[in-house]
Amino acid sequence: MNNKTSDITHDFSDPIPLQVLSVDKAYDLIPKEKGVYIILRDSSEPVVFLEESVGGHFKNQDPTVSIKVLSKKWIPDTEILYIGQCGSGISKGTLRSRIKQYMDFGNGKPVGHWGGRYIWQISDHKDLFIVFKAVPDDEDPREVEQELIYRFMKVYGDLPFANTNK
Repeated sequence: MNNKTSDITHDFSDPIPLQVLSVDKAYDLIPKEKGVYIILRDSSEPVVFLEESVGGHFKNQDPTVSIKVLSKKWIPDTEILYIGQCGSGISKGTLRSRIKQYMDFGNGKPVGHWGGRYIWQISDHKDLFIVFKAVPDDEDPREVEQELIYRFMKVYGDLPFANTNK
């Protein structure tokens, strides 16, 4: 990982390839705790976008966006593509349940994980990685996520590629 990425992810888990989660269902590597997670792309190859998303059609909504939209959102000099959270407020979501839901969505199942959906139009999405960290009970994962997004924006001037709102 480059230094800019390490500055944001220094206290996160070791990277886990999404391919491992989608094939082996190795969710026991992920804690059943509230927290934050980040999707990373560690490749020097130019990104290629799919015309159609492989993501699930939740409530019959197609997650596909135009390649023009994706190209405009793309930030070529970062490994960080998406920052997400779970367990904020009254939500009982855990890193394990939310990441499983995210992966199920990416595997075409009609589940409610609309956030980060742009990931599923990257041609090498199976080669991406995820890192995560649990958040202590006295902290709100949404606030931790917002701080990470703020730090990202200070460096890159925009939201991470697959984050669509602050």
